[in-house]
Amino acid sequence: MSKKQILFGLAFGAVVLCLPPFLKNYGVYMFTTWLIYVIATMGLNLTVGYAGQKSLGHAAFFGIGAYTVAILMKAGFSWWLGLPAAIALCFVLGVVLGFPALRVQTIYLAFATLGFNTAVWLVMRNEEWLTGGTFGLNGIARPEIFGYSLKDGLPYYYFVLAIAAIAMGLMWGLLRSPWGKAFQALRDNPIRAESLGIDTRNYTLLSFAIGAAYAGIAGVLFASLVDFIEPAPFAVGASIMMYLMVVVGGSGYFLGPLIGALVGMVVPDWIRDVFPILSNWYLPLFGGTVVLMMIWLPDGLMSLPDRIRAKRESKLASAKRAEAKSEMAAVMGEQK
Repeated sequence: MSKKQILFGLAFGAVVLCLPPFLKNYGVYMFTTWLIYVIATMGLNLTVGYAGQKSLGHAAFFGIGAYTVAILMKAGFSWWLGLPAAIALCFVLGVVLGFPALRVQTIYLAFATLGFNTAVWLVMRNEEWLTGGTFGLNGIARPEIFGYSLKDGLPYYYFVLAIAAIAMGLMWGLLRSPWGKAFQALRDNPIRAESLGIDTRNYTLLSFAIGAAYAGIAGVLFASLVDFIEPAPFAVGASIMMYLMVVVGGSGYFLGPLIGALVGMVVPDWIRDVFPILSNWYLPLFGGTVVLMMIWLPDGLMSLPDRIRAKRESKLASAKRAEAKSEMAAVMGEQK
């Protein structure tokens, strides 16, 4: 890692550790929500950004994680049992969803995952005996750690922050391992990756499974945060929003989910609160801003330093070429 990246990481760590105690309850809630979506989009970034697959069904796994822990806790089980159960279920269903990726790609795969999201959402809405339907499930308690309650907003925020840090550490290790290189080879050129001995079938399924497991973790944390779940937050629109977060932050950039989730979750509420006159127009304004940004930065906000660096190097190369031409012209003039 470069010095700039280390300094950015230290500054970011200082902000997320020190700022929340000075915020009101709603501010802490928004920061907690942001971290939850960072975890969810981190998994989607693996599937989309590193493995090169198209998925518009990520919110389904987000919802499956939330409903799994809620249903198990209603049945009398512990939150700490619900978390691994949600991860395991999402992992298995992620493998199942990955099978269409073995047959179709690009927009066709996106439609297949969108159909999966719709089917899961319909189950959440219609199977009232299991999910509560549109009435939802409430009373989803937050966990305890060695008898210490996380009921208040600030302790739960730091708990979510710790899980997010662990999830980021595991993802960082995965991407730096041979598995991570295989995912990127699968994204760049599947035929060449297969010719090099990479099992593209298994890595495709694994990218969906790990991404789904991350969404399941986020769903469990989200259910305990809001204390009530119903189908609306897990509809297709939520999947599109998560995809937007990955693209805006920078698909295939490790820190992309941090920036993308910040833009997608915090900025719209900030616009609405700081500029009350725009309260009825903040979503169109936000959407228009994202469209313009994608025209200017199609690779996301994290690509901005690379773009600036490339322009600087291009200018230096042009200056060197011009200098070389002038020196050549001078030498030719002396020879004449």
